[in-house]
Amino acid sequence: MNAQALRLLLVSPDAAGRAVLQAAGLSAAEAPEAGAARDHDVVFWHAATPAALAALARRAELPQAAHDAAVVVLLGAEAAADLAGQADLVSLGVEALVSATDVAELPRAMHHAVLRKRVERASRTAYATDLATGLPHQAQLLEHMNQLLALREREPAPMVLLVLRIEGYAGAAARLGGESANVLRRKVAVRLRSGLRASDVVAAISSDAFGVLLGRLEARGDGERVAAKLVRALQQPFVIAGQPCTVTVAVGMALYPEHGKQARELLQRASAQAGSVATLGSAGYAGRTERGPGAAANDDDG
Repeated sequence: MNAQALRLLLVSPDAAGRAVLQAAGLSAAEAPEAGAARDHDVVFWHAATPAALAALARRAELPQAAHDAAVVVLLGAEAAADLAGQADLVSLGVEALVSATDVAELPRAMHHAVLRKRVERASRTAYATDLATGLPHQAQLLEHMNQLLALREREPAPMVLLVLRIEGYAGAAARLGGESANVLRRKVAVRLRSGLRASDVVAAISSDAFGVLLGRLEARGDGERVAAKLVRALQQPFVIAGQPCTVTVAVGMALYPEHGKQARELLQRASAQAGSVATLGSAGYAGRTERGPGAAANDDDG
């Protein structure tokens, strides 16, 4: 990887920023905001003064841009002396700050910023993955929900979080050995994932519970219909070491915006509901308020 091959996005372009990139032998796409950060390796800002640093720290899209790409800020002479302003940007996820007097170092700084971002992503992915199932776990689910909820502030649309509490692992372990419980949990995860759209999110939020985020609903009743569909799938026996194993399921549901507008608030509501109702191993599902014949938005795969 070399700096010239990086995909650069110059945000709020000005003549000085363009000139510096040109002097460093770099080219960049240009945009007034960093909304396309995830399509680029580096998001590049120019801040000539302390006031410009402070304005950059207040930009609403900066934290998301720093999550999606390596953010590099070119500092004018006055801004380079503002250590407090630079610290604010670092705390918001900026990967590198380069003085305009060190233009020759800009390609190297961008290269290193991208490498650091890749290491950060790898660490974040490892931290956010449930090793037994390969699914994201609760921290990653909350992070994804926070991003989606921020979008919903600008583009209102309902979404649903389901929490499915599963019982049956202990019985499988007692009959077939301890590892069978892990095998059963993985099989439950696969069956849940196969019953959803690619855009839906499944997370392992505890040793006996999964979260399912339906980010966009075609109809208000889709949450309950998808929950019923998932329970029906889980009610079919699993085969572990040649032996049939069954699980029981309780479902809690939280609907945005009716039940809350914060990720943790919605998760707490759905988890509490799943923990307060009886598990079901036959027809229906816990917390169900209606039975409808209509197909849910993600019922294409049956």
